[in-house]
Amino acid sequence: MFLIKVEPKGLSFETDGEASLLAAAARAGVVLPSSCRNGTCRTCICQVQQGSARHLIEWPGLSLEEKREGFILPCVAVAESDLVLQSPAARFTTDS
Repeated sequence: MFLIKVEPKGLSFETDGEASLLAAAARAGVVLPSSCRNGTCRTCICQVQQGSARHLIEWPGLSLEEKREGFILPCVAVAESDLVLQSPAARFTTDS
């Protein structure tokens, strides 16, 4: 199991490293922005500040520069370690 922290709000959830980060967050009651859920719309884009994640598709909707800067699309990415993500619009399902 990996611990995923989502900043700047200090949210967290766990994942088995098999489910997408978006799906694991949803199961834990954490809402990450999303729309297409297939790696093309970029609504869920966030930046990895610590740790490692990998994409489940060969070329998600990110530029090479964004990938180098640590940006991922959680809808098509899985954790490979504990992570700290920067996603300012993330919230708990109970938040309005």
